[in-house]
Amino acid sequence: MGTHMSRKDSKGMFANVLGKLSDDQDEAKSAAPSGSGQAMAPRERVMSSPHLKKVAAGVRQIQERGELAERVLKDGGYVSELNPAEILPSSIPDRFAGAYDEAAISELVDSMRERGQIVPGLVRPLKDDPQRYQIVYGRRRLAAAQKLGLKFKAIIRPLDDAEAIVFQGEENSARNDLTFIEKCNFAFAQEKAGYARTTICASLSTGKSHISEMIRIAATLPQNLLHAIGPAPEIGRRRWLELVDKWTAFPKAHTMVEELLAGTGAQMSSEDRFALALSAMFEKATAPDPKAPQPRETIMSKGMKLAEVSYGNAGARMSFAKSVPPEFVAYLAGQMETIHDAYLKQIKAKTNDKRS
Repeated sequence: MGTHMSRKDSKGMFANVLGKLSDDQDEAKSAAPSGSGQAMAPRERVMSSPHLKKVAAGVRQIQERGELAERVLKDGGYVSELNPAEILPSSIPDRFAGAYDEAAISELVDSMRERGQIVPGLVRPLKDDPQRYQIVYGRRRLAAAQKLGLKFKAIIRPLDDAEAIVFQGEENSARNDLTFIEKCNFAFAQEKAGYARTTICASLSTGKSHISEMIRIAATLPQNLLHAIGPAPEIGRRRWLELVDKWTAFPKAHTMVEELLAGTGAQMSSEDRFALALSAMFEKATAPDPKAPQPRETIMSKGMKLAEVSYGNAGARMSFAKSVPPEFVAYLAGQMETIHDAYLKQIKAKTNDKRS
């Protein structure tokens, strides 16, 4: 069970949080180059000091989540300190596996170890057991609190499924934190769970046409492929659509791509795994079709067709015309070694000429 605060105390705590933001922004300004006249954004600052990195992480917590949490408090929520182990996960994931691993949350863990949890998450009471809660947003903070053995500060507010999914998506949109493919997967998961398109649009702050395209991408590419590639933060809409087109056009390449990702791609970054999958599909798309017509050359002599030479992946092939006497074919076969020797001498002479 958690320690509850009154709504007045909750709002007071949050006002104090907003006050910290001003102090941290002043500290950030002092880290900016002299004469710049403005603070550098947390992502743009180059910081060699571990302390400044932790300060930046704390500033980021406040800036990116503050307004949304304040609105939730204003609308009737209250803050409590809860045992992280007693909070159930969201029914609709919005990140890929690994997002809450130790390495992925290390910066946040360092910040919370030094400064505590600055901004609360959001949980909702379970319908059948109001003394238990489900996370709505703040799962990285929840994972960090659990690792540090801290209570998890959370706003508690009754929400139905649609309200919860919209708040979950709004917080991600406010932070611009989900990658394009994570947003696609989030939309597709909602679609499969039966959420209305209006709810899905609200959760991702975008229109129906974009949502339809995002769902199509996540529905076309199998989940095992998406999780093998990972979040790919630098890969946007256009390149994911390229992969969808190739995946649809060349089903025989699917197994090859999946094996490449499990083998060569296992040690690569997420962006490199995407590039590996797409390049493999492009190679399949541009590979010559063995059934396609091959280049041909006709051999003529005195107006008579002697043979036709075709060139393919399996090598060159000469086919003699029906009008050619079998004796000539036998004669040519007998001269083949002499002709080949003459060819080799010619190649050697050309090589010597180039050297001289």
